[in-house]
Amino acid sequence: MESFWLAVTNLGRDEVFIVVLALYTWLVNPRSGRNLGVAFALSYLVNSALKFGFDLPRPFTNDPTAASAAARATAGGPGLPSGHTQMAATLWGGIALQVRRPGMWVAAGLLIVLIAYSRLALNVHYPSDVIVGLLVGGLFALMAARIHVPDDGAVRWGVPALLLVVAAFLPAGTPREYGTGLGLLAGFWFARPTFTPPRDLAGRLIVAVLGLLLVFAVFFGLGALPQSFKDIGLVRALRYALLVWVAAEGVPLVLRRWMPKNGQW
Repeated sequence: MESFWLAVTNLGRDEVFIVVLALYTWLVNPRSGRNLGVAFALSYLVNSALKFGFDLPRPFTNDPTAASAAARATAGGPGLPSGHTQMAATLWGGIALQVRRPGMWVAAGLLIVLIAYSRLALNVHYPSDVIVGLLVGGLFALMAARIHVPDDGAVRWGVPALLLVVAAFLPAGTPREYGTGLGLLAGFWFARPTFTPPRDLAGRLIVAVLGLLLVFAVFFGLGALPQSFKDIGLVRALRYALLVWVAAEGVPLVLRRWMPKNGQW
């Protein structure tokens, strides 16, 4: 059964979140996708702060045999709260609260429960880690459904600039998650995806395939930078801010034939 739970837990990987956020923004609702992205980035930052602030152990911390090597490879940093669980609850719960359709509620609930349980089945988290992850993720999912991010004037520019300044002054040795979270938040806060999602099936397939190719070309291209350089706080923040901008504004610009500007925000 471990191979099954490893497959389930990998639904909580960064690459999956990138795909879901991008497709939801391009194909469903650009404005809601941006709001979800802001809530997601805030949830990521809070998860990082709680993890490294509490610095609590995982089940295999003192006994590596408690979890397999493959399971341990899915676990980064301290234990509380579970990042896979919290981010899944934020993402899928946020989408369900925004869409408000019975089918989406069922799908979101099933994915969140499976991902949460996979962390216990693989013995990489304690039940308390998962429970706190669910609670905190649920709060940010509610935020995603209610948030109204200012999108004009100095606030649109000032908040991302401040976040990047903070990233520039992160002390050496700061966990890289902080730079990632600051970059994601700066990117989503600044983004203004003013386009109309494609309505026909062909257009949706073209946008999904070509859009993801562009996004992952940037993702893996920036990931190929020298490790010592890309782990600098400001560089890491800029990497993720750029990735968000490419997804929210760059892809619609390149694929404007299928994603025309609507001139509204």
